Amino acid sequence: MEPKFQVQLKIRKPVAQVFEAVVNPSKLSGYFVKTSSGPLAAGTTVKWSFAEAPGEFDVITREVVPNERIVFEWPSDRGALTRVEMSFVPLDAGNTMVKVSESGWKPDEKGFESSYGNAGGWMHMMVCLKGYLEFGINLREGGAV
Repeated sequence: MEPKFQVQLKIRKPVAQVFEAVVNPSKLSGYFVKTSSGPLAAGTTVKWSFAEAPGEFDVITREVVPNERIVFEWPSDRGALTRVEMSFVPLDAGNTMVKVSESGWKPDEKGFESSYGNAGGWMHMMVCLKGYLEFGINLREGGAV
């Protein structure tokens, strides 16, 4: 069995607005990352930092299809790269289903543990995205220990 997951959440905003909140570094830092060195664009590597984690993480952007899909790789807790796929599905003119899947961990106890942790992390990211877009609040602010 391979350690991988998919989480999803409906955001009550048009797909273009939801997609922009993920690829645009100034918006992404309003609810998810502490800093981002640039926009997510195919073939680029950007650096993300988080208030609750030391250092920066290289995010290697593999694919970006506007308003549809983002694929990137980034380092797992053991240094190997995991693959993150985000899809943006318009449900109607004002609602979008965001799906995030991640795979690539070793199929061992530590790999499963890491994948479960990241599943919770991505769900938290989407709840924060929802709060940011629907209510104009940053749910992560003040949440770091």
